[in-house]
Amino acid sequence: MNADLQMTNDDLRFDEKGLITAVIQDAATLQVLMVAWMNAESLRLTQETGETHFWSRSRQELWHKGATSGNVQRVREIRHDCDSDTLLILVDPAGPACHTGNQTCFYRTLNID
Repeated sequence: MNADLQMTNDDLRFDEKGLITAVIQDAATLQVLMVAWMNAESLRLTQETGETHFWSRSRQELWHKGATSGNVQRVREIRHDCDSDTLLILVDPAGPACHTGNQTCFYRTLNID
């Protein structure tokens, strides 16, 4: 990657609660697996361990994806959008992303008519 296109964590724009949206995508299929939130600590853990970590807004705690299910997500690349307020994380999933057992959290459709 071109060096002038790379940014540091300090360049990211976290919201007023210290969170940033993270879209998780399968690196092989490009299927969107899930959307979650990260704070600075979960992003740091993700970068250090190479597996996704998130911030649970409902439980108000850090969580490591797959810690109990074994369905970890091995990080291949972390990108950010043009406004630096959303992350796109490409992963190699070890199993389903959704707590329902579905491969992706986006398994239901909404009528458009």
